[in-house]
Amino acid sequence: MIISRRTSTDLDGDRRLGLRLALASIAVALMMVPFTLLLVVAKMPLNDLDSGVARALHAYARANPDVTEVMILWTDVFGPWPWRVAVAVLAGWLVHRGAPRLALWAITTITVGGLLGLGLKILVDRSRPHLPDPVALAPGDAFPSGHALTVTLGAGVIVLALLPALPQWGRKLAWTVAGFLIVTVSFTRVALAVHWVSDVLGGIVLGAAVIIATTAAFETWRRDEGRRPAAPPRDGVEPESVQVTRD
Repeated sequence: MIISRRTSTDLDGDRRLGLRLALASIAVALMMVPFTLLLVVAKMPLNDLDSGVARALHAYARANPDVTEVMILWTDVFGPWPWRVAVAVLAGWLVHRGAPRLALWAITTITVGGLLGLGLKILVDRSRPHLPDPVALAPGDAFPSGHALTVTLGAGVIVLALLPALPQWGRKLAWTVAGFLIVTVSFTRVALAVHWVSDVLGGIVLGAAVIIATTAAFETWRRDEGRRPAAPPRDGVEPESVQVTRD
């Protein structure tokens, strides 16, 4: 009877967590509507910054083929699918180590972010830069940048999941590396002339918004379950998972 009651409680907790994550995802989608409507009206580059930066970086990429090759390699290695696979592997490892709810948060965050990004691409229907003698090509619509979105989601999810297992200096280093990857991958998309500046900024903003929403939902659920309040950017999404990741 005791085991049965615990199992029932766990299932109820899982349902509440799933509901909170779903509501957080809906909230992010609704928050992006006004921003998206503005971009539907302006499918061309939003300002001189977009077109000016695109032309300048394209000229640099054409004049420096060796640098361009490095940027192509970098954008492929840290592209959307490697991040999706990395988060899926992380989730499987978390389940194996006894943190299934943290795994659920990780999968939900990167999946919801990806679906929202795809939906915005279809809705905005913005063309990519068309410059002479392109150094790289990319299919699909421009806004938001899938690379910028997914590197933000992937790096953020991995860092927030593993923070409890890191020492203080390791946490700072992890955030620094995540920020470096987000900036450099986003830069390559503009430098290779496959995205406008506002595309990568939109991807970063959307990715951060999804992470903030699902993390807030998880933290609210934790507090409702009577667990010690935490600051996710410092402690991670599930601080108690330190007992799981360090044994």
